[in-house]
Amino acid sequence: MSDNEFMRDVLQRIATGPTLSKDLTRAEAARAMDIILAGEADDVQAGIFLIALRMKRETDEELAGILDAINNRIIPHPVNVDDLLCIVDPYDGYLRGTPAAPFLPAVLAACGQNVLTHGVMSMGPKYGATHQAVLLAAGYQQPADRAASAADIENEQRGWAYLPQEELAPELAALTTLRTRIVKRPCLTTLEVALRSLMSVSATHLVTGFVHKPYPPVYARLAREGGFASSVLVRGVEGGVVPSLTQAARYFVSTDGDTLRQVEIEPGDVGIERQERAVPLPDELQNDSVRSVKSPENPFAGLLATHAATLGLAALAGQPGYTRDSLVYSGALILHARGCAKSLQEAAIIVRRVLDDGSAAARFGLPANR
Repeated sequence: MSDNEFMRDVLQRIATGPTLSKDLTRAEAARAMDIILAGEADDVQAGIFLIALRMKRETDEELAGILDAINNRIIPHPVNVDDLLCIVDPYDGYLRGTPAAPFLPAVLAACGQNVLTHGVMSMGPKYGATHQAVLLAAGYQQPADRAASAADIENEQRGWAYLPQEELAPELAALTTLRTRIVKRPCLTTLEVALRSLMSVSATHLVTGFVHKPYPPVYARLAREGGFASSVLVRGVEGGVVPSLTQAARYFVSTDGDTLRQVEIEPGDVGIERQERAVPLPDELQNDSVRSVKSPENPFAGLLATHAATLGLAALAGQPGYTRDSLVYSGALILHARGCAKSLQEAAIIVRRVLDDGSAAARFGLPANR
């Protein structure tokens, strides 16, 4: 069957309404996605494929197949470290609070971890302040390519890197315009956290966030299919890796993609008491009519990224505040989940130490605090 005939057959099967649509096998989903990535399907076919899957609800087999297609087009670049943490926040960024997680890799690198984070400058449907936007606003010198990113991670004075999706998976990044046109969030939003572009020569571990209850087993399975040795899945604010600073939260750890170990935590466990669940927006960005503008090149997102950069640099310089607490809490969670500390409290002590002694700032390329 030709590619055109195959796509026609696939669309006829998955786009027949919520009760009559048929599921695809893993191999069929992989072939359809591969045709799209190769540019052999037109935008109409590609858009229908992604939306029809969402409307009927993707199966585990379909998600695995689409991930196969994306990862099969990536030749993993080796990183010469024993363990690599891949920390991924939502690609579409933040709108309801000021993001702190872009500075988490530098903090964890100072704690002895090797960290990769990746994303895009802007992505729908939220078009919020992303890791890339915040890091660039903070003066981060983005590596030129995957090899340079790997070198930064291997560098004992740095230990981390950010990689944009156009370097991570260029054929997937080429679908950004299509994703903007179809408006709704496709399954690619779920899958792109598990791309295997930079991989440790030993073991790579996924750390990502979620909001909705059904997602932890989905992400755990995708992490396994993507070649990750384990996954840490955090119920975080806006789907990120930073839990609420005011409420009890939970995270899950999986080492096989099937079994999930749930851990309950509270901000008070590490001495955090706050009135707001996340780093608050500044007064000038509290206007909902401005914040609700969800479109490419959203000016609100740029202003928020600049504000987040200011607060993030201050936290790395040892200043107290919501951003520091967010880094302490999420950093301690990850260290404890990874078995690098006997307790969450001990992990928080480690994180506070690297913020206070200038180690985290140095990993970001800033002068020491003292």
